[in-house]
Amino acid sequence: MAAINDLIAQIKDDDLRNRIDAELKRLLKQKKFGLVFEDHMPEGLNEGPIYPTLKIMDQVLHAPDKDLWHALIEADNYYALQLLAYLYPGMVDCIYIDPPYNTGAKDWKYNNDYVDSSDQYRHSKWLSMMKRRLLLAKKLLNPKDSVLIVTIDEKEYLHLGCLLEELFPEARMQMVSDVINPSGSSRKDLFSRSEEYIFFVLFGEAKIIYNNNNMLYPIKERKARWDGLVRRGATGKRSARPNLFYPLFFNKTNGRFVATGTPLPKDKNRNEIVPPNGCFALFPISANGDEATWGVSNETFIDKFNKGFIRFGDWKPGTEFRTVSHLQEGMIAALNRGEIDILGKDEDGAYILGVSNKPVTPMTTWVQQSHSAGDFGTRLLKLFFPTARFSFPKSLYAVHDTIRFFVANKPNALIVDFFAGSGTTLHAVNLLNAEDGGNRRCIMVTNNEVSEQEAKTLTKQGFKPGDEEWERLGIARYVNWPRTVCSIEGHDVNGQPMKGEYLGTDHRQMKEGFESNCVFFKLDFLDKTQVALGRQFRELLPMLWMKAGAFGQCPQLEKDGVPEMLVLPENHFAVLTDEKSFGQFVDEVDKHEDITMIYLVVDSDMMYREMAKQFPKKQTCQLYRDYLDNFRINITR
Repeated sequence: MAAINDLIAQIKDDDLRNRIDAELKRLLKQKKFGLVFEDHMPEGLNEGPIYPTLKIMDQVLHAPDKDLWHALIEADNYYALQLLAYLYPGMVDCIYIDPPYNTGAKDWKYNNDYVDSSDQYRHSKWLSMMKRRLLLAKKLLNPKDSVLIVTIDEKEYLHLGCLLEELFPEARMQMVSDVINPSGSSRKDLFSRSEEYIFFVLFGEAKIIYNNNNMLYPIKERKARWDGLVRRGATGKRSARPNLFYPLFFNKTNGRFVATGTPLPKDKNRNEIVPPNGCFALFPISANGDEATWGVSNETFIDKFNKGFIRFGDWKPGTEFRTVSHLQEGMIAALNRGEIDILGKDEDGAYILGVSNKPVTPMTTWVQQSHSAGDFGTRLLKLFFPTARFSFPKSLYAVHDTIRFFVANKPNALIVDFFAGSGTTLHAVNLLNAEDGGNRRCIMVTNNEVSEQEAKTLTKQGFKPGDEEWERLGIARYVNWPRTVCSIEGHDVNGQPMKGEYLGTDHRQMKEGFESNCVFFKLDFLDKTQVALGRQFRELLPMLWMKAGAFGQCPQLEKDGVPEMLVLPENHFAVLTDEKSFGQFVDEVDKHEDITMIYLVVDSDMMYREMAKQFPKKQTCQLYRDYLDNFRINITR
């Protein structure tokens, strides 16, 4: 506003200046629609081009014969997303994030300061932070079939919903309420909070995948429903539908159904009806003794009876009463579609039905004990760590159930979490893979910030960010990575076998771990001139491995210098660094069908195109041009 007022003040024509000033004031008084917030400057971020790569910190190898490699990247997620957008543009199936909830507690920083509840700009700062990351995340998602999942609580869910609608107008969006604290979290003078919210943003053909074997815990059987034949309410009175007031005749000796009678006129007393010899008459009488009606005509009754759709209750000898129920049209249709198990027929000819095997559509309110963050988040982490290392972790099963709805039929899905925190998402992906034999891959990103209390203690001891003592206690190294290693290998941080079993996995023991592998990276930055000169090939190699699909163990060069070529069939990629060796390179690549990605280090675009023609069935990439141009041009758009 100050800039606009300064510009108006520079207008020399008094009349024009006054008219523009008046029009501006009029516009400012109008109601604003949509989400309006201050677009704050980046929170200490470099908005210019960066040239990121990945530095290997550690790895866990628990399935040497499998190609499944997850990744944890220690980084500010704004920079990591720029790298991931280059590595996997439009290739991600699911992004699940649990961002800072902006509660006013000291749980996230902006411009190196904690944002507290007294900051009048805390909502717009939070939105600015989220907007920049969501725009980068949009580049990752497959526009034809993918989902963005964001969890949030009451502090920002309204703002977040508007922001998501603004950034993703082409998508479909729905919000679910999930009870994560069954005992409630008290709010002074307000209702106790028990739930949080989950936004699902669906792109292209994305849809929920559900069946009786793919539901939230616990799975409840749905029995086929028989409805009472006596009508209820005002429309069920005899006076309203006299044509549905007729007798059913039953044998007095054995209680079996014999026949229906004709409907009685309004002025006909039911006690005047004489049943066939040896029978008693049953009329539709409500629980309070009023005359009601049957739910179907006598013709329809006979038709349903003959088809096994009428069921009678038990009969006691000497009595003149049996309950009567029938299958409604919807249940009959489900029966005809084979969605209900038929176990046989009873002595009256009615079907004996089992449980319905029709998938139950999940609802937008989830109340599952397994989603309790205290029971299956905090207490689960205690199995790994002797002392608390992370506050408010998600329930493993809440994350598992949430992402399962969209990757259940995608055994090779790529899942990204760039607010990874304690590492629940990768843990959940491994659990999913163990259940159905999938090969889904997870990439997690988290910073390495220490808690507020740890920061105070370390500062008093004379340590600062970057010192080994400080970095050792950060989220990535002190919580996420140890949890990842322990969950995969099946032990706690002291090497003792894990105790307990996972829910819903046929009693899978936690000490079994998971058949998967994971590499721990730290985001690093390169000098573009050194890259262009080919002097940082060693540093780029892990990134090339990721871009090729992260197959096999991440390769590392043992010797200094740059080889003329690298042919790595176990990693599904090959690199030519010296174009003079192109002929030999082609011969070597042709020996390995597993190689799907070819990197060609060549300056000339024409030469690159000619070389690429030799690999018509493989993906090719021009180094280092492709990498440098991407971060010089595309990221700034």
